Amino acid sequence: MKRNINKLCILIAFLMSFCNISKAQYDVYFTDQQLRIDYYIFGNSDSCHYALDKYVVEPKWGGTRSNLIDSLNYGDYLFEVMLHDSDVVIYSRGYCNLFGEWQTTAEAESVTRGFNESVIMPYPKEIVDVVFYLKDYDGNLIEKMRLVVDPDNYFIQDAQKLPHSILNVHGDYAPEKAVDIVILPDGYTAEEMGKFVKDCEFFRESLFSYEPYITYKDKFNIRAVMAPSKDSGVSIPGEDIWKNTAVNCSFYTFDSERYCMSYDNQSIRNLAGMVPYDQIYILVNSSKYGGGGIYNFYCVSSTDDHFSSDVIIHEFGHGFAGLGDEYYEDDTSYEGFYNLNIEPWEPNLTTLVDFESKWKDMMKSKTPIPTPMDKKYADEIGVFEGGGYEAKGVYRPKKDCLMKTFAGDTFCEVCQRAIERMILYYTE
Repeated sequence: MKRNINKLCILIAFLMSFCNISKAQYDVYFTDQQLRIDYYIFGNSDSCHYALDKYVVEPKWGGTRSNLIDSLNYGDYLFEVMLHDSDVVIYSRGYCNLFGEWQTTAEAESVTRGFNESVIMPYPKEIVDVVFYLKDYDGNLIEKMRLVVDPDNYFIQDAQKLPHSILNVHGDYAPEKAVDIVILPDGYTAEEMGKFVKDCEFFRESLFSYEPYITYKDKFNIRAVMAPSKDSGVSIPGEDIWKNTAVNCSFYTFDSERYCMSYDNQSIRNLAGMVPYDQIYILVNSSKYGGGGIYNFYCVSSTDDHFSSDVIIHEFGHGFAGLGDEYYEDDTSYEGFYNLNIEPWEPNLTTLVDFESKWKDMMKSKTPIPTPMDKKYADEIGVFEGGGYEAKGVYRPKKDCLMKTFAGDTFCEVCQRAIERMILYYTE
């Protein structure tokens, strides 16, 4: 036992030393500000091209100053920040986006579309190279765009000075030690901003009603930008309802009735950049059931539906922790979303290609793989077929979970572990 304690102490000391090196590295390479890179991504089901839009300097970097290099390997896209003319990576992050989802729809087979998107990074002190990659269908990283960024370039724009006030919803911790969530309103008129305040409180209560968020409540900051819309409610094209709103969210995204997202990246980012943030959450003033969430991109949910609390927590599972959808019987617009010959990057889905890297360590030794849908395994962690919009070939950890249905009203142990890891990734 004493030997094990000594080994643990050595490991902790090593990890602390690594964190200290990372923090020192941050101070060497970066300032306290944030650089936003806006770009265009366009193509169809078989092609993808990038083009630079602009650079924006924002007041405060809200991310971690310790975990500068992405070690999670989550997301279908990646960008790396390198010392100029070298292969030394000083910052990287994986993420997903709307374009990548759209590529899997039937429309992408006959139409070329373009999307405006952004990535954020701490503001560099010296010239750096920023390299953008995407993962192809076989999981290989393909370089798509390389930029040389000079922090003294006078074409880097200052962030817009917007007149909106900031509401502190929860927490007042140092941004580098907290998960910083910024809530944006959509479809709340100036007269309805009081309702938005109450909906922000509802968001906070919803988030901290589920584990492991309850346990780690003191590791979150939640701030809201008080930006009114001209119209009340959001667009519902399928019902010929069109609204002029702060960030232009709309149901029927990709012609899926309950999928509610926005193509107006500029409005979203201009508002979010008013505060330090790791995650963007948009609350839409609607009683219609729906929302959406994309890893390291943003999340959306309506506020006045009976299931709004569950939708909030489900979509945040996507956007924050990279959790995949575990349902498969639902009518979605996606076709061939997962390659069954490789392991999906989402921590709660597997194709059994590399199950050792997933939740095998959490299973009982006698639980069969795959796991039958028998009553005896109803409450056990297993490998249940059906998930990621696929009835066959993709497996989930438990018969039910908040990433599958709202019946159980809880995350399974595998999803809880993934969320906990992400919280610590941002805060330790």
